[in-house]
Amino acid sequence: MGESRFTRRTFLKAAGVAAAAVATPTIFVPTARAKSDTLKIGQWTHFVPAFDEWFDKKYCPEWGQKNGVKVVVDHISVNDLRARAAAEVSAKKGHDLFGFLDPPPAYENVVVPMNDVVSECEKKYGKLVNLAQRATFNPKTKKYFAVSDNWVPDPLHYRKDVWGEIGMKPDTWEHIREGSKKIKDKNGMPAGFGISQELDTNMMVRALLWSYGAQEQDESSTKVMINSKATVEAIKLMTAIYKESETAEVFTWDPSSNNRFFVSGKGHIIQNAISAIRTLEKQNPELAKKAGLALPAAGPGGKRMASEHLLHCYVVWQFGENPEMAKKFIVDLIGSYNDAFLASEFYNFPSFSKAVTDLKGKLAADKVNPEEYAILGDFEKYSAYPGYPGYTTAAIDECFNTFVLPDMFARVAKGEMSAEDSAKQADADMKRIFAKWNK
Repeated sequence: MGESRFTRRTFLKAAGVAAAAVATPTIFVPTARAKSDTLKIGQWTHFVPAFDEWFDKKYCPEWGQKNGVKVVVDHISVNDLRARAAAEVSAKKGHDLFGFLDPPPAYENVVVPMNDVVSECEKKYGKLVNLAQRATFNPKTKKYFAVSDNWVPDPLHYRKDVWGEIGMKPDTWEHIREGSKKIKDKNGMPAGFGISQELDTNMMVRALLWSYGAQEQDESSTKVMINSKATVEAIKLMTAIYKESETAEVFTWDPSSNNRFFVSGKGHIIQNAISAIRTLEKQNPELAKKAGLALPAAGPGGKRMASEHLLHCYVVWQFGENPEMAKKFIVDLIGSYNDAFLASEFYNFPSFSKAVTDLKGKLAADKVNPEEYAILGDFEKYSAYPGYPGYTTAAIDECFNTFVLPDMFARVAKGEMSAEDSAKQADADMKRIFAKWNK
């Protein structure tokens, strides 16, 4: 993953520390008092700068003043989040609240259960959406190891002008393959689907697999299901897209590479959160008028699915100084999601169903391009999470963060293995991981 310091070894070491710890539940107290005068929050540097501006300079200072604490926010790059979390767990020292961009079930034994927070938020702000619930809940222990405040849709971004010239739309994966080849042959513009050890590739390949009818595991979260005919067909499709329409740079991309690729005007299609088109609107408004958003591409049977691009969720470390105050912060933040949604420029979708009022109306009222953003209003029904149709388990967490699926695709695209053999290799890798965690 680009310059990320998070490696397989880092993950395995951190997971070992987490598994060895003992959980100690903390009771949520809505009027909690802090043990110190500071609440420390660690979270990513948002791809939409306006959100961090609102969060750091408006929301947190105002909340801190109301609750008698100073809120300190440390922003961590997307590439370094997991490594930072591992370091805090190892040292048993760090932030009171820590925000992840993908669910961290491997840390369940070193975090405070969040059932009380979820219950409180559902009473106030509506039911937790299904994809967030299944990504943050352990059905075996009956515990929420994290609370998701937002999830992020992952639409296709495409150049409407270029696709219009060939008389096609990227509405199916086969049309993406056919259209991308025509565009590359016509004007040299490549497609932009990463095949790398990074977050965006992790999400994109899952969308492709699900649309083809493939899956990582069964609904009970116990049986590995990756080695299937559908998986092999999906690998072959992505390999064809790479060979016909991409360049070798996609093997070394990091999470911001496809953004830069599309915003620069170099490429004609990516699958990404709306930070890409938002950036284009600011940097090149004329080019932005030629860009569009689209629903997830359909597979051979018409199934249309995408992964959430990100599923942001907070954990409260057991070694944190202010667990009750940290929990109160989460509840109050979710209660302020009308403002958070607008500050993120529609990037952060609420994980609790009623936390944002008239969401579709807000999308349709976008000041720049309401027609394009309106499609996001129905994205929840197309969106899933790592481990679908089961839960995001510690085994899935390890598979995700050691990039088993991106590697499965990369081996074939690079010509190192056949699609059939690479699927078998991924199956063996996943079964080994599952066996370890099932013990």
